[in-house]
Amino acid sequence: MPTIPEHEVGFTAIRAQGAGGQNVNKVSSAVHLRFDIRASSLPEPIKERLLALSDSRITSEGVIVIKAQTTRSQDMNRADALARLQAMVDAVAVPPKARRPTKPTFGSKQRRLAGKSQRAQIKAGRGRVDE
Repeated sequence: MPTIPEHEVGFTAIRAQGAGGQNVNKVSSAVHLRFDIRASSLPEPIKERLLALSDSRITSEGVIVIKAQTTRSQDMNRADALARLQAMVDAVAVPPKARRPTKPTFGSKQRRLAGKSQRAQIKAGRGRVDE
């Protein structure tokens, strides 16, 4: 799994949203992480898979923006944002397995047809009774 160098990641400290009283109004503890996929030192296949993701955190310019504001500590929010970025990269690091189309087995076809005929008999028995 490739690791992301710290010098390729940009951090911006912002004020957190939500509850927190006066502390929220005066301390910039939330963090915006910005990571440019195209300008990074990641291998090309990983860059392509990252850019192909339909994730709302990836902008149209190919920049990942992650907002971390869960803790009151800016350092912990930085670590959380980095961990989330690393998780995104790790998720696309392993190439997806190529799907090989298969055909249903003879036994599965027989079981399906047996189930269909049994159901047809049940429904046929529901009709009007002739005397």
